[in-house]
Amino acid sequence: MTLEGVYHLEVILKQHPTSKSSTKDQAFTIRKTIDTILEENRSLVQNISEKAAGDLIRKIRKAESIFFSAQGRAGFILRCFCMRLMHLGYSVYFCGETVTPAITDKDLLIVLSGSGETPSTLEAMRSAKQQKAKTYGILGHTESGIGSLADHTLHLPGTTKLCREGEPESSQMAGSLFEQSAFLFLEAVVLKIYQTRKKDVGSVSSRHAVIE
Repeated sequence: MTLEGVYHLEVILKQHPTSKSSTKDQAFTIRKTIDTILEENRSLVQNISEKAAGDLIRKIRKAESIFFSAQGRAGFILRCFCMRLMHLGYSVYFCGETVTPAITDKDLLIVLSGSGETPSTLEAMRSAKQQKAKTYGILGHTESGIGSLADHTLHLPGTTKLCREGEPESSQMAGSLFEQSAFLFLEAVVLKIYQTRKKDVGSVSSRHAVIE
């Protein structure tokens, strides 16, 4: 390396120090942020109705097929739940997919919406009601269009994109707390079904995708 190259390297190191203390500070900051997120979720899940959760599990077990509808980030979260129920052997479909058949009165529709007013999800609820299917809404606001139509609802009082009065305080972006708590709740439902059905890991793994 030339003298000029050494000089430039020294300048760069002075401008961008990489001391151990700065690395520790960054690690501490992200851990503290994660702790904040976890604490917000701990506070929220204390308000989940055990009765409503148990009712959802019973409806899942009784349904011939289970349909799902949600949009945006909530849609990705509900797709995770849909996949897990497929792994457990249930017949599942996500509304809007080309392979989704007609819903019947023997089926169950599960929707996820923070606002309770998501237009396409609301329309899915109306269609399911017309076909006399059972309906269940996991909602940030139960006093809403979807809430008024659903046979049963579970209230997750997290923050939503509407930032309505009465929503809990959160340091996160609007909607994040609702979405996180929904994911945790649905994972708990999956675990409960998994445990009560006494499925071993091997039998569930056999239903994982092999063509990806």
